[in-house]
Amino acid sequence: MAEGTTEERTTIDLGTPDLIFEQEGPLAWLTFNRPQARNAMTFDMYEGLVRACDWMEQQPEARVLLLRGAGGRAFVAGTDISQFQSFRTEEDALGYEARISRVLERVERVRQPTIALVEGYAFGGGMAIALTCDLRLCTPDAQFGIPTARTLGNCLSIGNYARLVDLLGPSRVKEILFTARSIGAEEARQIGLANEVVVTELLEARARELATTIAGHAPLTIQVTKEAVRRIQEHRRFPKADDLVLTAYMSQDFREGVQAFLEKRPPRWQGR
Repeated sequence: MAEGTTEERTTIDLGTPDLIFEQEGPLAWLTFNRPQARNAMTFDMYEGLVRACDWMEQQPEARVLLLRGAGGRAFVAGTDISQFQSFRTEEDALGYEARISRVLERVERVRQPTIALVEGYAFGGGMAIALTCDLRLCTPDAQFGIPTARTLGNCLSIGNYARLVDLLGPSRVKEILFTARSIGAEEARQIGLANEVVVTELLEARARELATTIAGHAPLTIQVTKEAVRRIQEHRRFPKADDLVLTAYMSQDFREGVQAFLEKRPPRWQGR
């Protein structure tokens, strides 16, 4: 039983030990559980995240979904880079981005409000998952970033670019992605990336307090509000962009970036 609550937690099987999914009364807690890899996402974990959203919408008593990382070092540090070693064809690149887009859109469309608890790193795919959540709480040591211009030489899906532009504006998005820098907790709060900065020891308690408040309000009002905002944003989110994905993923630079990352050395960019 969690501190500060009298509710029992029930565990729901999502088909992978790398995700822990529990229901605590009206609250559901999803924990990314690969602390040895800073919770880097495998494809099984992405599919488990979809199953968690499906489960939420089948449970009328579940009112808020909270997402967090195990181990205290990261929310999610990105996609597991070892999975990119086999990328060779256009179908590999487009299929990967289509899969990630499908997962993130599912999180974004889940009927109930979602809250990300960001402790430590939320990089790459981890930042993308956090962006799909309705609210984000972070600890003072949190770091957000998408450092692909420095690390892998790949790109985001057009939907993820749109989420960033919606939240931060085009000029700041370009600056952050061009420089591949990370964003600390206080800056994240100031620019609207994080709703609150909460000391580590109080993060779960504050998230539960916020989620419990939301869970006690009119669920249909909240659902309609969430969907209305999503529809307003959606109309400009998905122009054709396969050519942009292929430019990045089919390049020699991307293959070099993956190899350099796994070998823990700086990549040697060639621009081709």
